[in-house]
Amino acid sequence: MPVLVVSGTGTEIGKTVVTAALAAVAVASGRSVAVLKPAQTGVAPGEPGDVFEVLRLAGETVTGLELARFPEPLAPDTAARRAGMAPVRPERIAEAAEKLAAEHDLVLVEGAGGLLVRYDEKGATLADAARLLAAPVLVVASAGLGTLNTTALTSEALRARGLSCPGVVVGSMPAEPDLAARCNLGDLPVAAGAPLLGVVPAGAGALAPVDFRARAASWLTAELGGNRVAD
Repeated sequence: MPVLVVSGTGTEIGKTVVTAALAAVAVASGRSVAVLKPAQTGVAPGEPGDVFEVLRLAGETVTGLELARFPEPLAPDTAARRAGMAPVRPERIAEAAEKLAAEHDLVLVEGAGGLLVRYDEKGATLADAARLLAAPVLVVASAGLGTLNTTALTSEALRARGLSCPGVVVGSMPAEPDLAARCNLGDLPVAAGAPLLGVVPAGAGALAPVDFRARAASWLTAELGGNRVAD
């Protein structure tokens, strides 16, 4: 799995922290890792973005690359258009990922928002980049009510495009989950048609980096390099 695309069922659900956990576990196993963020939105020039956060948590041995940055917190296509900047097209994403893959054991491509968020005026999405790369797409889902629907829709979109999904990771599990969140751990694999490969606790991104790296493997199953045992 030299390139793994990390997509969410929506925004603000823990994609960056999951990406950092994947990177930390891979580095701990002796693999060289690169993280590619095709489009960073809602961050001003000079401010730390998602790549910075991944490197902070997973370690500076990880290579980070951001292809474009747009100041307004909008879909990449809209943000690029409003900023008068060129959009990030799937061909550019694929080319950058392939170059990184030639020099690293694992390349993690973190999308913006959900799978079908538009990246350019032609309606290209992260799924188009994944298809060019022939890369699997790991789905990061929320924990609570409504996640089964968005996960099922995302998985259906992947299958319709001939893309593989190794599984689902819950991006932010509350310390005291409600009934829906508890039930969703068993129901998410059914909705996704793919196994549950990880559960990251809420607040994991606020851990000290040394603690984050020490605990990351316990959040992910063996398929993702971790040692989590299913509930």
